[in-house]
Amino acid sequence: MKIQFYGAAQRVTGSKHLITTEKGTKILLDCGLFQGINTSDLNLQFGFDPKEIDILVLSHAHIDHTGLVPRLVKKGFKGDIYSTHATKDLCDIMLYDSAYIQEKDLERVNERRKKRGEPLLELLYSEEDVKTALTLFKTIDYHTPFYLEEGVKAEYYDSGHILGSAGIYLTFEEQNATKTLFFTGDVGRPNDKILRSPEAFPQADYIICESTYGDRLHEPEIDMKAHLLKIVHDTCVVRRGKLIIPAFAVDRTQELVYALDQLESEGRLPKIEVYVDSPLSVKATMAMKQNEDCFNPEILAYIKHDGDAFAFDNLHYISDVNQSKALNTYKEPCIIISASGMAEAGRVKHHIANNVENPHNTILLVGYCSPESLGAALKAQPKHVKIFGEVHRVNARIEIMDSFSAHADYSELITYLKCQEASKVKTLFLVHGEISSQLAFKNRLSLAGFNNILIPAQGEGFDL
Repeated sequence: MKIQFYGAAQRVTGSKHLITTEKGTKILLDCGLFQGINTSDLNLQFGFDPKEIDILVLSHAHIDHTGLVPRLVKKGFKGDIYSTHATKDLCDIMLYDSAYIQEKDLERVNERRKKRGEPLLELLYSEEDVKTALTLFKTIDYHTPFYLEEGVKAEYYDSGHILGSAGIYLTFEEQNATKTLFFTGDVGRPNDKILRSPEAFPQADYIICESTYGDRLHEPEIDMKAHLLKIVHDTCVVRRGKLIIPAFAVDRTQELVYALDQLESEGRLPKIEVYVDSPLSVKATMAMKQNEDCFNPEILAYIKHDGDAFAFDNLHYISDVNQSKALNTYKEPCIIISASGMAEAGRVKHHIANNVENPHNTILLVGYCSPESLGAALKAQPKHVKIFGEVHRVNARIEIMDSFSAHADYSELITYLKCQEASKVKTLFLVHGEISSQLAFKNRLSLAGFNNILIPAQGEGFDL
C-alpha cells in the first residue's frame, strides 16, 4: 500500500491524499481547492490522472477539502464519492457557489490579462460540472462501516469541525495482515457552541493529522459573548460605525448569529441592524437547521426554549445582489457578516474595500486565514492593503477574536490524540499546516510519545 500527498502538504489548503492499495485501487481522501495568492496553477494540475482514481472519500465540505471535486469529474473521474449526509447537503450549495464565484472572478482577471496582452486563464469548472459531481455522492452515517473494495473498510467519526465533518478510519486486509489508517480531516475544538466535541477513534497504525494550529494556543475564552458585545458597542454605539466580519459561511457565521441571538434575548444587544450578506451563508444556515442531529445538547436546549437560534429582531439575511450593494451607501451603524472567512472571495471583499478607509469602522477577523490571504494581511495591521488591484489605506480598526476558530490548537490536538497508544502508531503524517507550525507540532508530538513523525512535501509518496 502506498500513500501520496498532493495537497495540504506543508501548507494549509488543497487537501488531497492518494492511497493506492495492494490491488491497485486508487482511493483519494479529499479533493480540495488551493486558496490564496499565486495558487491558480496548483488548481489546474492534480499531479495524478483523475481518470485513474477509483473512489473519493470526503472528510468535510470546506472548499479547501472539496473545491476541486467538480474539476476531478470534469477531467474524467467517474467513481463513487463518499461523505456524511450533512457534508453532501453543504456541498450541494457550496460547490455551486464556488463555481459561480470562480466564473465571476475569472471574468475580471481575464479582462485585465486581455488588456495586458496576456493569455487568458482556464475556468476550473462550471455549474454543470458541479451538477454531474453531485450525482456521484453516496452518503454514510457516522459509525457505519462501508466497503470501498473487498478487504478495504471505512468508517466515519465525528471531528466536530463543521456540520458533518468527520475523521476517516480505514482498515486494509493485505497479505493476511490488517493495517489501519486514520485521517483526521480538520479537527474542531472541544465544547463548540453548536457542534458536538471531536470524538475518539480506534487505535491506528498510521495517522494523517492536521496541524493548522500546531504552533499556537487559542486565547483563553473568558467570555466570548462579552468580548463580541464590547466590539459591537465600541464600533456601532460609540463610534457610530460599521462592524464588518468576514466569516466562513458554514459554522462561523452561524456561531456569530447564535451569539448575537443570545445577546438579543438577554436584552444586551444594541438596537442596530445586523446583516448576513451572503447567499451561501443564507443557504448554509438553512442546512444547519435541517441537520440539528449534529448539534450539541446545549444549543438544542436553547432552541427548545427560544424557538430558533439563528433568527432575531433586526437580523436580515441577504441574497439579492442589489440589497448587498445598497449596504455600501447605508449610513447608519450596523453589523455586516459576509463570506469568505479569509476575505479572499465573495461579497466581503467589496465590503472591506468600501469600509476599510473609514476610522469609525471595524473589521473583525474571527477565524484562520492562510498567509497569502487578504484576511492574513489585515491581521498584520498594515497601513495599506490591495483589494481588486487597488490600494486602500487601512484606517478602520482591525480586531481579532481567536475564540471563534474552528480548528483545535496544539494542546487540543494532543488531547484529541490521547485516544491512541502512541507507541503503536507506526507513522504519523502531518498535513494541513504551514511548515513552521508543523515543525513545532512535531516536537510536541515527540514529547507526547509519538515516533516517526513525518512532514510530507507536495507530491511525496510513502510505502506503508
